Amino acid sequence: MGKRGGATPGGRAVSPGESDLWRKAMEDAIPYDDSEAPARPAPAPGKAARTPRPVQPVPPSAARLPDLRSGIAAGVDKRTAARLKRGQLAVEARIDLHGLTQEEAHRALDAFLAGSQAADRRCVLVITGKGLRRDGTIGVLRQSVPRWLNEAPNRGRVLAFTRATPRDGGDGALYVLLKRRK
Repeated sequence: MGKRGGATPGGRAVSPGESDLWRKAMEDAIPYDDSEAPARPAPAPGKAARTPRPVQPVPPSAARLPDLRSGIAAGVDKRTAARLKRGQLAVEARIDLHGLTQEEAHRALDAFLAGSQAADRRCVLVITGKGLRRDGTIGVLRQSVPRWLNEAPNRGRVLAFTRATPRDGGDGALYVLLKRRK
């Protein structure tokens, strides 16, 4: 069965639940209308035409920042990074995203990080839940929060993040180290 015939890129058949989840996730999507895009000149002879991808604007401050990954703290001194990873920095605030939809959780996380930075908090705890399923997949929020931390405006607020220690939620939570206000 081909990719369009209900199979994943790896060749595994797509389950009805996955199809339903995809339809639900895409129900609010707005198709890209390339009829409004400016006309492009024809490619030079002998060169293949490339299909342009839509570009999303990135604020100048976030455009220069590299993506963050859990446990890697490039902009932080080694001692602080080690203390963050071991859960030795005082958690000054926490947010629990359990039970929220993706949209609600994203808005709540954005507001929480903005408020925490405005209050000069340095280390916060974001609880996503472990979201472990019987089929071995992990929860949507657990997957999404690291991506949201790398997106504007959050990327401009966050120095580093790492998985929490078991006492603070383990795989179902993240310590987030915030930048100081200027």
